[in-house]
Amino acid sequence: MRSPDASARLASDQARAADAGMKAMMPVGRPFLDFVLTALADAGIRQACLVVGPDHASIREYYQSFSRRRIEVTFAIQEDPMGTANALLAAQLFAAGDEFLVLNSDNYYPANVFQALRALGEPGLPAFERESLVRESNMSRERVRDYALLQIDAAGYLKRIVEKPREMPSAHDGNEVFVSMNCWRFDSAIFRACERVPRSARGEFELPEAVQFGLSSLGLRFKAVLSHTGVLDLTSRSDIAPVGHRLASIQVDL
Repeated sequence: MRSPDASARLASDQARAADAGMKAMMPVGRPFLDFVLTALADAGIRQACLVVGPDHASIREYYQSFSRRRIEVTFAIQEDPMGTANALLAAQLFAAGDEFLVLNSDNYYPANVFQALRALGEPGLPAFERESLVRESNMSRERVRDYALLQIDAAGYLKRIVEKPREMPSAHDGNEVFVSMNCWRFDSAIFRACERVPRSARGEFELPEAVQFGLSSLGLRFKAVLSHTGVLDLTSRSDIAPVGHRLASIQVDL
């Protein structure tokens, strides 16, 4: 998001947010995160914990500046940017032993994705069908190629998650290819995996690798919910206008 892009025409407040790398607070009518929280509230989620860095006071100040009737917002601090698995450990006190959802703050997932996870009754994830993502999201086929591949067994449980696959399989003979968009339903067992997963090649503690560690070393199970819907992704400056256009018809209600 911080990378310059002359083709992206941004308003001054959008340019400031982009320069700061504040994707979650990108103004698209309202801060992008307001739409994410609205989708959670639409799905019946009543409590949210935002994991932020110690220097992200503006996010805390914004959500502490007004009251909400549908969703309570609290905060957890990730002291050092050591990866997404480490970020999840910062929210362990908030989880308090209950099951919970985990999602990216720069992705807008439809409320029906969250509703399916709430109804699941066990840890799991939405498995997004690749062609549906290309067709219904704001993402190119090339971008979708970078997302983690999911191998799902005949009973519908995750067998393996493959980050940054070198080769993207093609759909053939009616077979569909499913990928992860980093949205999960977890129970407290995931914290053991986050504590024990080794650093990734990037030197961070990554949540997808913690999931794979949980599968292979701790006997954890994750049920896949097949999804043929799109997800809006706010990764770069060129995403701001199309994402804002897609969100324009959605009423924020927190």
